[in-house]
Amino acid sequence: MTAPMERIQLLDTIEKDIIMCLQSAGTALLELSKEKSSQKQAESQTLLFLKTLGQVESKLTDQINYLTQVSTGQPHEGSGYASQKVLQMAWHRLEHIRCRVNELERLKNSHLPGGSRSTARNVPGTGTGQQQYAHLNTNQQSA
Repeated sequence: MTAPMERIQLLDTIEKDIIMCLQSAGTALLELSKEKSSQKQAESQTLLFLKTLGQVESKLTDQINYLTQVSTGQPHEGSGYASQKVLQMAWHRLEHIRCRVNELERLKNSHLPGGSRSTARNVPGTGTGQQQYAHLNTNQQSA
């Protein structure tokens, strides 16, 4: 059985325990409200209520601990949430850096003499073969 189905069945069991707990409490109160109440009956229902309440508390604590572990991003069985969140944040940082670099490039170009000159010719691997290596030809000829 899959983990989510097991979790749902466990929550269903907890719900049934809560119902039984409420029934025990109701029966105990009903017994105490009678004119001739049976102390033994009221005590047995009270003990059943307390026992069931302890079980519910324990099971709910386990569920809360599991949910706390899942929601804080700690590694747990069957979830890639933390990895997915790290990847999403990395993509966000990358996009932010790209925007900043583009903004700085525009700012640099606006302050260069001659207006908004493109510097693509000076970056290796961005021009045509002749433009890209023109400075090499002049250096070799003078050597």
